[in-house]
Amino acid sequence: MTLTADILESSVALTDLAALMLLFAAWLGIGWIIERPPAGRPSVSVLMIRFRREWMRHFVSREPRIFDGNILASLREGTAFFASACMIATGGLLALIGNGERVRAIASGLELNPAETGWELRLLVPMFFVVNAFLKFVWAHRLFGYCAVMMAAVPNRHDDPEAMERAMQAADLNITAARSFNAGLRSVYFALAALCWLTGAWTLLLGTAVVLWVTWRREFASTSRQVILRALPPPVLSGPAGSRLSARRPPQP
Repeated sequence: MTLTADILESSVALTDLAALMLLFAAWLGIGWIIERPPAGRPSVSVLMIRFRREWMRHFVSREPRIFDGNILASLREGTAFFASACMIATGGLLALIGNGERVRAIASGLELNPAETGWELRLLVPMFFVVNAFLKFVWAHRLFGYCAVMMAAVPNRHDDPEAMERAMQAADLNITAARSFNAGLRSVYFALAALCWLTGAWTLLLGTAVVLWVTWRREFASTSRQVILRALPPPVLSGPAGSRLSARRPPQP
């Protein structure tokens, strides 16, 4: 009987470990695919890079430039909001971890087995994603600030030889900030999936699958992606044959 119980306990532990490894693999994998998608099917994040550069090109000749400042201010407000939300969530998770007895009492009311599930460890995983998201949002907020300074350094005369170069520097900072912001959002998504581990490994697997599908769909199969593709030329593939193919076929939504 003891041997059978040990085998069952080890199998449960292995199931939890496999679900946890799948969670992190999905998080890292979808991030890699979104930032480095196939040439013929770019993600929304990659597609928006061109429009961020075009924004800075038009910024050089736009008078007045108050409109551009308002857009950048709204971007910074969004990152500040998410950073504040992550700080609150981190504090809440720390409070739960430090008050394990109350968590076990709540779990008993939900007919779970708090004695064998390790609530503190299971709360540390979503806290890892929330803290990572906080760091990403803070860095994005700072990069958007650098972008604002660089935009202010663009000469007022659009024919100034330094105007376009400074604008492209601002665009690169803007793109880097957006990449960090998107990474923070993905961490928030997977923090929600990690919370499913509180009810078991199979629930964690289900939550990971749902979050992975939602993230993939928003980047590669959403209506917004189809709208963005309307203004873009066909994707340029590698090689002369790929270039001819790209010239004949419109981009696939």
